[in-house]
Amino acid sequence: MGAEDDFGLWERELKPGTPDADGGGARGMLLVAGATATGCTALIALGEVPLGAAGLVLSSVILLLWRIGL
Repeated sequence: MGAEDDFGLWERELKPGTPDADGGGARGMLLVAGATATGCTALIALGEVPLGAAGLVLSSVILLLWRIGL
């Protein structure tokens, strides 16, 4: 009925040395984390300690959720 065989796709998914398709995700997350940490640190240095600390905590939770895929 026109169904295609997915055996090649399944083999590629199971190969141990196959790189992930989302190779830039880690780099993007690192850039976002660095920029956020720099901004929050600047707020703390300027005297806005509660706002800077809240930004660091909130960004850490968001990055953790992003990393685990939620």
